[in-house]
Amino acid sequence: MSPTTSPVAAIVLAAGRGTRFGEEPKLLVQIGGKALVRHVAEAAVHSIADPVIVVTGHRAEDVHSALLGLPVQIIHNAQFAQGLSTSLKAGSVALPDTARAAIILLADMPFVKADLIDALCKGWHERGEPAALIPTLKGRRGNPVVISRKLQGLIEDLSGDVGAGPILRGRSDVEEWPTDDVAVVQDIDTKETFAEHHRE
Repeated sequence: MSPTTSPVAAIVLAAGRGTRFGEEPKLLVQIGGKALVRHVAEAAVHSIADPVIVVTGHRAEDVHSALLGLPVQIIHNAQFAQGLSTSLKAGSVALPDTARAAIILLADMPFVKADLIDALCKGWHERGEPAALIPTLKGRRGNPVVISRKLQGLIEDLSGDVGAGPILRGRSDVEEWPTDDVAVVQDIDTKETFAEHHRE
C-alpha cells in the first residue's frame, strides 16, 4: 500500500470541548512546541493512510490555525456539543468512495506515531479486512482503531457522547492487535496527565 492507493483513510476527531481539562482548550496546549492536535495530524499525514480528515467543532478556527500547512481535509461538525458520535459520523460521511476503512485517531493522543498507524493499516488488510482492528496493550484495548466501511450504517445510527465501542462489542468479526507500544493507551485527558507528559 502507498499513500496514493491506501484503502484506509484517517479520521482525526478534534471537535470536543475537553471539559475534564478545564477552561484552557486541551487540543491547543503544546508538547514539544506543537499543539496536541498537530502532533496527531502530522502522524496521520506521514502515514500510509490517505486522505487525512480532521473533524473540528469547539474552537474550530483555532484548531484550524494549529494545522496550517498540513495537507488535511477539515470537516466542521456543527453538532459537536451533542457528543463524540456526531464527530465520528461527520468524518465517516466525508470518506471518499475509495476508502474501505478508516483509522480513527483521537486528537488528545499525541504519542501515536506514523509507524503505529502504518502497522495498524497494514495489519487490517493482512488479516482479511475485518470489521475492526483494535490495538491492545497487555490485554487492554486502546486507540487508534481501524473500522471497516461496512460498519458505516451502524456508525450513522450512533448518538450521544460515545465512540464506536457500542457497535464493536461482541462482534466475532472484530479482531484485536496486540502491541507493546504504550501510545495506544496514552491520552491527555486532564491537567495532571498533561503535566506528567509535558516536555519542552
